[in-house]
Amino acid sequence: QVHLVESGGGLVQAGGSLRLSCSAVGIVFRANDMGWYRQTPRKQRELVAVITSGGSTNIADSVKGRFTVSRDNAKNTVYLQMNSLIPEDTAVYYCYARAAYRGYDLWGQGTQVTVSS
Repeated sequence: QVHLVESGGGLVQAGGSLRLSCSAVGIVFRANDMGWYRQTPRKQRELVAVITSGGSTNIADSVKGRFTVSRDNAKNTVYLQMNSLIPEDTAVYYCYARAAYRGYDLWGQGTQVTVSS
Protein backbone atom coordinates (compact mmCIF):
# COMPACT_ATOMS: atom_id res chain seq x y z
CA GLN A 1 0.00 0.00 0.00
CA VAL A 2 1.34 3.38 -1.02
CA HIS A 3 0.69 6.38 1.16
CA LEU A 4 2.09 9.36 3.04
CA VAL A 5 1.29 10.05 6.68
CA GLU A 6 1.80 13.49 8.20
CA SER A 7 2.10 14.27 11.87
CA GLY A 8 3.20 17.04 14.17
CA GLY A 9 0.54 19.67 13.62
CA GLY A 10 -1.25 21.40 16.43
CA LEU A 11 -1.94 24.64 18.21
CA VAL A 12 0.96 26.91 19.10
CA GLN A 13 1.37 30.50 20.20
CA ALA A 14 2.94 33.06 17.92
CA GLY A 15 6.70 32.86 18.14
CA GLY A 16 6.63 29.16 18.85
CA SER A 17 7.87 26.20 16.85
CA LEU A 18 6.51 22.99 15.41
CA ARG A 19 8.08 20.19 13.45
CA LEU A 20 5.97 18.38 10.91
CA SER A 21 6.87 14.87 9.81
CA CYS A 22 5.76 12.98 6.74
CA SER A 23 6.46 9.27 6.58
CA ALA A 24 6.25 7.43 3.27
CA VAL A 25 5.13 3.86 2.83
CA GLY A 26 5.42 1.78 -0.29
CA ILE A 27 7.56 4.09 -2.41
CA VAL A 28 11.21 4.30 -3.32
CA PHE A 29 11.65 7.24 -0.99
CA ARG A 30 15.18 8.19 -2.01
CA ALA A 31 14.03 8.58 -5.61
CA ASN A 32 11.28 11.05 -4.75
CA ASP A 33 11.32 14.78 -4.51
CA MET A 34 9.39 15.66 -1.37
CA GLY A 35 7.55 18.82 -0.54
CA TRP A 36 5.10 20.65 1.62
CA TYR A 37 2.10 22.72 0.58
CA ARG A 38 -0.29 24.59 2.79
CA GLN A 39 -3.83 25.76 2.26
CA THR A 40 -6.06 28.20 4.12
CA PRO A 41 -9.74 28.83 3.47
CA ARG A 42 -8.97 32.27 2.02
CA LYS A 43 -5.93 31.54 -0.09
CA GLN A 44 -4.96 29.23 -2.83
CA ARG A 45 -2.68 26.38 -2.11
CA GLU A 46 0.85 27.61 -1.48
CA LEU A 47 4.06 25.68 -2.00
CA VAL A 48 6.06 26.03 1.21
CA ALA A 49 9.16 23.92 0.75
CA VAL A 50 10.70 21.30 -1.50
CA ILE A 51 13.61 18.96 -1.03
CA THR A 52 14.77 17.03 -4.04
CA SER A 53 15.95 13.46 -4.13
CA GLY A 54 19.47 14.86 -4.24
CA GLY A 55 18.93 17.01 -1.16
CA SER A 56 18.56 20.43 -2.75
CA THR A 57 15.99 22.63 -1.07
CA ASN A 58 13.73 25.47 -2.07
CA ILE A 59 11.82 27.52 0.48
CA ALA A 60 8.98 29.94 -0.21
CA ASP A 61 9.82 33.59 0.34
CA SER A 62 6.95 33.89 2.82
CA VAL A 63 8.65 31.46 5.23
CA LYS A 64 12.30 31.81 4.30
CA GLY A 65 14.48 32.20 7.36
CA ARG A 66 11.84 30.61 9.57
CA PHE A 67 11.13 27.21 8.01
CA THR A 68 13.55 24.51 6.96
CA VAL A 69 12.96 21.23 5.17
CA SER A 70 15.01 18.09 5.58
CA ARG A 71 14.78 14.40 4.86
CA ASP A 72 15.99 11.16 6.36
CA ASN A 73 16.13 8.53 3.64
CA ALA A 74 16.85 5.79 6.17
CA LYS A 75 13.52 6.56 7.86
CA ASN A 76 11.57 7.37 4.68
CA THR A 77 10.61 10.64 6.31
CA VAL A 78 10.64 14.30 5.38
CA TYR A 79 10.47 17.05 7.97
CA LEU A 80 9.34 20.65 8.03
CA GLN A 81 10.80 22.59 10.92
CA MET A 82 8.77 25.72 11.54
CA ASN A 83 10.15 28.40 13.83
CA SER A 84 8.99 31.89 14.74
CA LEU A 85 5.48 30.99 13.76
CA ILE A 86 3.00 33.76 13.04
CA PRO A 87 -0.81 33.62 12.79
CA GLU A 88 -0.55 33.84 9.00
CA ASP A 89 1.08 30.40 9.04
CA THR A 90 -2.22 28.90 10.14
CA ALA A 91 -3.22 26.37 7.50
CA VAL A 92 -3.57 22.72 6.68
CA TYR A 93 -0.15 21.45 5.66
CA TYR A 94 0.12 18.71 3.08
CA CYS A 95 3.08 16.58 2.23
CA TYR A 96 3.62 15.31 -1.30
CA ALA A 97 5.98 13.00 -3.13
CA ARG A 98 6.92 13.29 -6.77
CA ALA A 99 8.92 10.89 -8.91
CA ALA A 100 9.14 10.43 -12.64
CA TYR A 101 8.99 6.65 -12.36
CA ARG A 102 5.54 6.83 -10.75
CA GLY A 103 3.92 9.34 -13.10
CA TYR A 104 1.69 10.93 -10.50
CA ASP A 105 2.07 12.79 -7.20
CA LEU A 106 1.28 11.23 -3.86
CA TRP A 107 -0.39 13.33 -1.17
CA GLY A 108 -0.78 13.01 2.53
CA GLN A 109 -4.03 13.60 4.38
CA GLY A 110 -2.93 16.95 5.75
CA THR A 111 -2.21 18.18 9.24
CA GLN A 112 -3.67 21.31 10.80
CA VAL A 113 -1.36 24.00 12.13
CA THR A 114 -2.96 26.79 14.12
CA VAL A 115 -0.94 29.74 15.40
CA SER A 116 -2.62 31.92 17.98
CA SER A 117 -1.72 35.56 18.46
